[in-house]
Amino acid sequence: MESVHGSITDVPGVRVGQVQRHEDGWLTGVTVVLPPPGSIGGVDVRGGGPGTHETDALDPRTLVPTVDAVVLTGGSAFGLVTAHGVQRWCAEQGRGFPVSDRPGEVVPIVPAAAIFDLGRGGVFGHHPDEQMGYDAAVAAGAAPEHGPVARGTVGAGTGAAIAGQRFKGGVGTASIRIAGGAVVGAIAVVNAAGAPVAMAGGVPEPPPWAAAGTEQPNTTLAVVVTDAALDPAETSRTATAAHDGMARALDPVHTMADGDTVFALATGRLELPSDRPARIASLVALQAAAASAVRLAVLDGVARATPVRTERVDLPAWPTPLT
Repeated sequence: MESVHGSITDVPGVRVGQVQRHEDGWLTGVTVVLPPPGSIGGVDVRGGGPGTHETDALDPRTLVPTVDAVVLTGGSAFGLVTAHGVQRWCAEQGRGFPVSDRPGEVVPIVPAAAIFDLGRGGVFGHHPDEQMGYDAAVAAGAAPEHGPVARGTVGAGTGAAIAGQRFKGGVGTASIRIAGGAVVGAIAVVNAAGAPVAMAGGVPEPPPWAAAGTEQPNTTLAVVVTDAALDPAETSRTATAAHDGMARALDPVHTMADGDTVFALATGRLELPSDRPARIASLVALQAAAASAVRLAVLDGVARATPVRTERVDLPAWPTPLT
């Protein structure tokens, strides 16, 4: 690996849009990753309590290999409706799988996954809706190439918490450039039951509102993107490898109470070697970078989260900066 950069948008053509609400009983939001048209998609779901949409469509054995957008959302299963708003925006732009010879008749492929943040702002019924998904897609579409990505208490990480809901979680991002020129970027929404491994054994005692029996479901979500040209099976394998980054950053991870999910996207800008041994070597390097990028993105999301005072609980930031 040659160098570490700052953001998923270091991958050419990738854009991110985020919206959030954090007032009047709200503490939630939506993050949309918009890849270049024609990007190949894959997914690996490891958590025991996932909330997902359209993940079956990313199986390498299915009809459509491409993904038009990926949605990360708050609101648990209720928040998955945000994918409909992103689909609506994609359809307006003509992005999607064509189903006829007539212009504009497309079906956008928009997989999504949700974290559990219900009620953290004070009102259980305040969760993202279709319009919030649409607005996040508009923000992604308007973002400049290589534009900055907001981190911490934003987007789908607005209501995120970690370490048994004792501290604030959030959105983080990172990227790595590997030998040969490929870029691998990741964005993570950290809402984990676990705590950062870097602080294992140093977690302060939980406050009274986090007493035993009050914990809610959790989830860490990630999207990892490369500009390499991968087929659907290779893209799905990249999502599998990227889960190692979660395991290196958080303990515990992939529990029955987590919905941990990684999406992978390959934009196809850079061809890998066609010779089989050389291709395998390139894939090993790329997938190792995917795990490292997810680890860095998870720690970035924790480090940049800010304290939140809500109508129900106070969520302090993690006490020690992480690098």
